[in-house]
Amino acid sequence: MRLVHRPEPANDRSESVLASDVDVARSTLEQARGLMFRRSIPDDYALVFPFEGADTRWLHMLFVPFAIDAVWLVDGEATAKKRLGPFVGLGRDRADTVVELPAGAAEPVAVGDELRLVK
Repeated sequence: MRLVHRPEPANDRSESVLASDVDVARSTLEQARGLMFRRSIPDDYALVFPFEGADTRWLHMLFVPFAIDAVWLVDGEATAKKRLGPFVGLGRDRADTVVELPAGAAEPVAVGDELRLVK
């Protein structure tokens, strides 16, 4: 599975792969654990948190010793992006899906861009 980025405007067909090593945290336990207790993640890694319906989604960096980029999505469209620092980072925004990537990996992503999982 890959995480693909398509910049806005919609008529721009250029796509890029943000991550080719993707895990999906579907269960409540997987979502609660997130990246906690990992020492690092690969450069081409993404952890995707799908939720039922758009709502305010909080992220914390407790027990995560490295920085990440977080992207909040509604219907596949980026609504917010933030760099979260190790151990003390905190972020929130409205989303039905949240994506966690290595720090710097979401640099090309802007609000309004499309992110989607493809096989």
